[in-house]
Amino acid sequence: MNRSTPDNKNELPRRGFFQLTLGWLAGAFAVAASAAGAVRFLVPNVLFEPSLRFKAGKPDDYPDGSVTFMEDERIFLVRQGNTFRCLSAICTHLGCTVNRADHGYHCPCHGSVFDEQGSVKSGPAPRGLEWFQVTLSKDKRLLLDKNQRVAADKYLVL
Repeated sequence: MNRSTPDNKNELPRRGFFQLTLGWLAGAFAVAASAAGAVRFLVPNVLFEPSLRFKAGKPDDYPDGSVTFMEDERIFLVRQGNTFRCLSAICTHLGCTVNRADHGYHCPCHGSVFDEQGSVKSGPAPRGLEWFQVTLSKDKRLLLDKNQRVAADKYLVL
């Protein structure tokens, strides 16, 4: 009797059984992996980032001639008389936070110097600091929008 052929036509040899079982397991794994990929595809990739539009204080909270640094937002709120402007505190060279200097702003990382208008005076920064839109909200607070860039000569007048 030959071991490779079964005695009965309905019997399955041991090697054939293992091959058949392995094939079914591989097929089940492929179906499960495809289903998992399809389910993952249906879940959106969402980044929950803070809003770039936010409220600051009331206009009276900022004294005339002040430049207020808001550390969490990395901006300077500038008040001159009855006008308000918002200047980015992010250096255009490599994204460091600039500091207020005697006559302008200074980047401590690589030495860029900006004037009061945010224009580059010296250093490696390729362009000046950005200005953002300032409006007044319904509850009479300053509304700053870092999504809306404006020219250096645009400001809110109250």
